[in-house]
Amino acid sequence: MSFSADYRDARVRASPNCGPRRNAMRPDMLLLHYTGMTSGEEAEARLCHPQSDVSCHYIVHEDGAVLQMVPEAMRAWHAGDSCWEGERDINSRSIGIEIVNGGHPANLPPYPVRQIDAVIALCRDLVERHNIRPNHVLGHSDVAPGRKIDPGEHFPWKTLAGAGVGLYDDDRGTVGPPLLGPGERGQPVEALQALLSLYGYDVAATGEYDERTRIVVASFQLHYRQSCIDGRTDRQTLDRLYRLSQKARA
Repeated sequence: MSFSADYRDARVRASPNCGPRRNAMRPDMLLLHYTGMTSGEEAEARLCHPQSDVSCHYIVHEDGAVLQMVPEAMRAWHAGDSCWEGERDINSRSIGIEIVNGGHPANLPPYPVRQIDAVIALCRDLVERHNIRPNHVLGHSDVAPGRKIDPGEHFPWKTLAGAGVGLYDDDRGTVGPPLLGPGERGQPVEALQALLSLYGYDVAATGEYDERTRIVVASFQLHYRQSCIDGRTDRQTLDRLYRLSQKARA
């Protein structure tokens, strides 16, 4: 496959692992990942190997170099089994960006500033050209809770939001003890689940704080409450979820 880069600062290394977007979907989401591999070269090789069944639209190296692997008009294979706002074919509605980082297997090395600067520049271009809403700039962990934990609790979501990429809330508010946790039941749990679902997470409003609810709360915290990722809902977690839900609908 041969194509010209959609993003003007990207080089091209075409991956065969792609296809048409289903049902004529247009991308309305950005999905950010870390590679979780020992090097960018190893990640590139896997994303381009025809038997790996994985790919992405862009990969951003630690030195800030951006490489395009799949045209934006095509469906890359990066999200896997995932869901957001009830839509389960995330690959057809998203643009996938892999960020070279060893991730949890490498004890979460920091993301270099020049790499994050390149991610921001790329994302700002994509957000503008595809009219992507701030609450649709997400991590793999958001759309695949429990199955994926990237780009991890050290990813600087706040920095991205400050540069106009994504939605964030850093009002520290009241922390205090957990309001809700595993094993609890009732209307407050159902309201929490409904709010998570309204924001986009894949969780049913059952009224029971079950394992799925704990996992989804932890995924929310991975993105929006990185100082405490325990799957329990304290006041700060709940307040941030409420304010973010309000901002998403604004």
